[in-house]
Amino acid sequence: MAKLTLRQTNHLRLQIFKRSKSVDEKIAISLDNVSYYYKTYDEQGIASPAVGVEGVSLQLAEGSFVALVGHNGCGKSTLAKLLNGLLLPKTGKVTVFGMDTTDKNAIFDIRKSVGMVFQNPDNQMVASIVEEDVAFGPENLGLPSEEIRARVDEALALVDMSEFAKRSPSALSGGQKQRIAVAGALAIKPRVLVLDESTAMLDPQGRKEVLAVAHKLNKGGMTVVLITHFPDEVVDCDKVFVMDHGHIVTSGTPDEVFADDKVLADVGLRAPRTVELAKKLKAAGFDVDEHCHDDVALGGAVCKNLR
Repeated sequence: MAKLTLRQTNHLRLQIFKRSKSVDEKIAISLDNVSYYYKTYDEQGIASPAVGVEGVSLQLAEGSFVALVGHNGCGKSTLAKLLNGLLLPKTGKVTVFGMDTTDKNAIFDIRKSVGMVFQNPDNQMVASIVEEDVAFGPENLGLPSEEIRARVDEALALVDMSEFAKRSPSALSGGQKQRIAVAGALAIKPRVLVLDESTAMLDPQGRKEVLAVAHKLNKGGMTVVLITHFPDEVVDCDKVFVMDHGHIVTSGTPDEVFADDKVLADVGLRAPRTVELAKKLKAAGFDVDEHCHDDVALGGAVCKNLR
């Protein structure tokens, strides 16, 4: 019997993992042939439809970390707003833990189930003190003060911002503000957290802080949807959906998506820098994994080849 190569062995393990995971997989959010259109007006004031998303079907597994990537204007944020009923589909169906987003009787529970964090942290602050800002959501749920206090403390601890509870949001860095925005969403006790371009306005350190929180929450069991145009941010996700002009053009694991150079070029995206470097090293004869996206592992492989 022929011996499998390391790559073949890893691929086989991945397929077994996928099959075993799907047996017990529960669906958090499902989109079935969903379309949403905006109205645009010409110089004469005549309206015409513009595609937000069109014919989108996908399922987000509970407990997964999923990414939506694509250039600006491709429909990512429109899709994000469809996930918790901020927008309702013109055609098709969106269900959140079995609840239809067009069901007026279910929309309150849907929005409690799916927390949203948007691009600009300053636009999400509603109070002059951090802990009061985080308390805004629970207060509007009419919860008793003891429960509100507990939720605020827990949410701040989850994003590693407890020591800033008495500070003013205006005194925080961009990354810290965005972590407070995440805490505000967590205080509602959602089952899904959607980060809609939440790192777009941050410096590299701020992006790193927010992503670290997202992965920490996911490891604790929360479903996370990361919407971004930074390919480097999605290398550790379970699944990546690539969007273009309102459509899902491809999907798969990060390795599968970033291996397809043609699709990436067609939608104006590039693979993460580490993946691009790994491919070039592989082509130059270095013994490296062409799907490598870990800086340390890639550096180690290069050093090993240079000995």
